[in-house]
Amino acid sequence: MAHHPLLCDTSKLVGRVLMSLLFIFAGWNKIGGYKMTEAFMVSMGIPALLLPLVIIVELVGGLAILLGFFTRFSAVILFLFCLASAWMVHYSPGDPAEMTSFMKNITIAGGYLILACAGAGRFSLDHWIRKK
Repeated sequence: MAHHPLLCDTSKLVGRVLMSLLFIFAGWNKIGGYKMTEAFMVSMGIPALLLPLVIIVELVGGLAILLGFFTRFSAVILFLFCLASAWMVHYSPGDPAEMTSFMKNITIAGGYLILACAGAGRFSLDHWIRKK
């Protein structure tokens, strides 16, 4: 398939929407289930003090990716977040379900790494700000 700028920019927009929804919903759900999430984090050996940071990374990072605002920076942060959560929450070689979640996080991290390199595309606040 030949490179077509409009198709690539549209694909970047759709990809950003799909990649951002997971984190926007996850951050929002953590606010609604704050105590439950806090207890889960503590049970995993993760300090409860990190929960506000987790919520900020998920919500703000997800919204930034959705809007294409500070996309490269946000994608790097979410890349690192995916790797950290994969390792800290899902790495359990004896549990196939957790290892599937581990690999999903690693895969999502790969998508964010590509987005960090490729940028948000024409249909983004980054592009709009750069043009001004």
